[in-house]
Amino acid sequence: MTPTETVRAYYRALRRGDPLEPYFAEREDVVKFGVSERLAGYESIAAGLREQTRTTGEWRVESRRLRTTDRESVAWFTDEVGLSWTPTDGERLSFDTRWSGVLERGADEWRFAQMHVSAAHDL
Repeated sequence: MTPTETVRAYYRALRRGDPLEPYFAEREDVVKFGVSERLAGYESIAAGLREQTRTTGEWRVESRRLRTTDRESVAWFTDEVGLSWTPTDGERLSFDTRWSGVLERGADEWRFAQMHVSAAHDL
C-alpha cells in the first residue's frame, strides 16, 4: 500500500470498528494525539484504541482534503475530516477535524509514527 492507501485504510477500519493498532509502528517513541487525549508509546496507543473501539460505534469519517507526500522511507499527510461517533453510553458527537501525521515504511508496509487529530474551532 502507498501512504495514501494506508491513511484511507485506517479511515475504513475506524468506520467498521476493526482493530486500529496494526496501523502504528511498534515502538515506544510513537505518539498519537486525539481530539481529547495524548497517547505515547505503542502499548499505550494500542490500549487506547482498543478502549475507543469497545466504547464507541457508528463512526462517520469523511475525508475532505487528504494530501500525502513520501520520500523513500518516510511520508507525511494532512487532511480535513468530518468526524462523528456515538459513545455506547452517550449522545452522538460530531466535529470538523484536522489530521496530520508521519508514516514510516517498514519491511513491507507503511505505519504511523505520529498522528495528530484536532477539532477546528471558530475564533
